[in-house]
Amino acid sequence: MEFSIKSGHPEKQRTACVVVGVYEPRRLSENARRLDECSDGYLSTILRRGDLEGKLGQSLLLHNVPNALPDRVLLIGCGRERELGDAQYRKIISKTIETLHDMGSMETVCYLTELNVRGRDTHWRVRHAIETASSTLYRFEQLKSKKNVTRRPLRKIIFSVSSRRELPQAEQASIEAQAIAGGVKLAKDLGNLPPNICTPTYMAERAKGLCLLHKKAKAQLSCEVLDEAKMLELGMGALLSVSQGSEAPAKLVMLDYQGGKKNQQPIVLVGKGVTFDTGGISLKKPENMHEMKYDMCGAASVIGTLSAVVDLQLPINVVGLMPCTENSPSGSASRPGDIVTSLSGQTIEVINTDAEGRLILCDTLTYCERYKPEVVIDIATLTGACVVALGKHPHGLFSNHSPLTNDLLNAGRESGDRAWEMPLWEDYQEQIDAPFADMKNVGGKGAGSITAACFLARFTRKYQWAHLDIAGTAWHEGDKRGATGRPVPLLTQYIIDKVREAEEEPKE
Repeated sequence: MEFSIKSGHPEKQRTACVVVGVYEPRRLSENARRLDECSDGYLSTILRRGDLEGKLGQSLLLHNVPNALPDRVLLIGCGRERELGDAQYRKIISKTIETLHDMGSMETVCYLTELNVRGRDTHWRVRHAIETASSTLYRFEQLKSKKNVTRRPLRKIIFSVSSRRELPQAEQASIEAQAIAGGVKLAKDLGNLPPNICTPTYMAERAKGLCLLHKKAKAQLSCEVLDEAKMLELGMGALLSVSQGSEAPAKLVMLDYQGGKKNQQPIVLVGKGVTFDTGGISLKKPENMHEMKYDMCGAASVIGTLSAVVDLQLPINVVGLMPCTENSPSGSASRPGDIVTSLSGQTIEVINTDAEGRLILCDTLTYCERYKPEVVIDIATLTGACVVALGKHPHGLFSNHSPLTNDLLNAGRESGDRAWEMPLWEDYQEQIDAPFADMKNVGGKGAGSITAACFLARFTRKYQWAHLDIAGTAWHEGDKRGATGRPVPLLTQYIIDKVREAEEEPKE
C-alpha cells in the first residue's frame, strides 16, 4: 500500500474516488460542502431524499458528480460531530478502507483527515488514519494454497490536509505511522504463524534476518543468540526448567540497536517468547489450546518495535531480549514440586508448570542488569487473571517507578494502545513466599495478575522497571482470531516521546 499527503480542493482531484464525511443528521462536512457548492447542490439533494443519514459507519457511493473531476465520490457517515473522538475516528477510517477495497477503487484521495476530532491535531489524525488503514487491510494468507485475490485492490491512498502549512507535520506523521504499521504487521505475522513453524530457533532466525534487512541503515541493528549450553553455564536454571520437556531447544535472542550516544543507557525491552504452551505437566484443558501459539506475542512485539525504531532511525539506544522456548510435557519435563535456582541465585518452588512465563522472564530480567539500563519494560501474555480483571481492551501495567508508569500511560493514550495501572503493593508479596524455597511461582487464587507481577518485581530491584501483561490484548479470539500486534504502537510511541524529551532538554 502506498500512502502520501497533499493539500487541495476535492472537486479538483483527478482520481478514481474522493472520500468526504457527512455528520448526523445529514450535515455535510467542510469538504463535502465544497463539493456540494461546485455541483449546484447535488450532494444536499441526495441527502434530502434520505439516502444517507450520516450515522457512524454508513456509506454512499456517488458517480459523475456534476462539475467535479473525480470519477466517484464516497460519502462516509461520521456520527454527531460533537461526539467524534478517537475510537469513532478509527471506526470511520476502517469502514472507509473496507468500502474502498471492496468496490475496486485502486486509488483514492481521502479528506477524512480534516475532520474535527476532539483534542487531536493534524499529526494525530494523519498518523492514526494510516495505522488504521494498514490494520484494516492486513491479511494473513501465507499458508493458504488458494489465496483470496481481489481483482482491483486498493493500492494508493492520499490523505488530505487543509493547508500547505500543515504538510511538514503531516509528512512526519506519515513516516511514523508507516514504521509503526510495519512493526505491527511483523508482530502479527509472527504471532499468527503455527507453532510447528514458529519455534524458538525460527524466532532467532527472524531476529537475525531483521538485522540483515537493516544492514545499510546508519544506526545498525545487531543480534546475538544464547543457546541452552550458554544459558546453563550462566546459571539460568529457571528459564531452562521450562524448556527441558521439549525437543525444541530454548534460545535467548538479543537485539541491540545503537542509535544514540555510545555510553547512553539503553531502554531494554523484554518479551516473553513461549512459542507454544501446553502447560507442561500441569496440562491445560484442550479447549482453545490451539491459541497458545500466541504465547510468544510479547517477543513478537519486541521484534516489531525494534523494526519500527530502526525504520525511523531514532537517536536512542534500545535493546530487545526475548527468551524463547516451548513448554511441553515429557519424561524430562519440569514437575510440580521441583525447586530451581534462578540466575539471580534466588530459588523458586514450581507449584504449577503452567506458570512458566515468569520463570523464563525472571532470568532474562536478571540478565538485563549487565546493560545498565535506563529502564526495563517486559511484555508478556502472562496471566488469565489479567483478562478477568481488565478484559480485552487495556494492557495491565505494573511498575516500580511512578514516572515510568506515567510515561507509558501517556504513550498509550497518544497511540490508542492503552494500558491501565494495576497495584504492585508489598501486601501481595507474602502470597508467593514458599516454605522450601525463596518463593513459589504462583500466589493462589486471588489477584493472580498482581502476584505474577510481584514475582517479577523480586528480580528488578536494581533498575526502573515496568511490566505489561498483554494476555487480554495480544490476540483476538473466535472466528476473527489473530494476533493484534499490540503493544508495538505503545512501545514505539514511548520511545519516540523519550527522543523528543531529550531533544527539548536545554544544552549545557
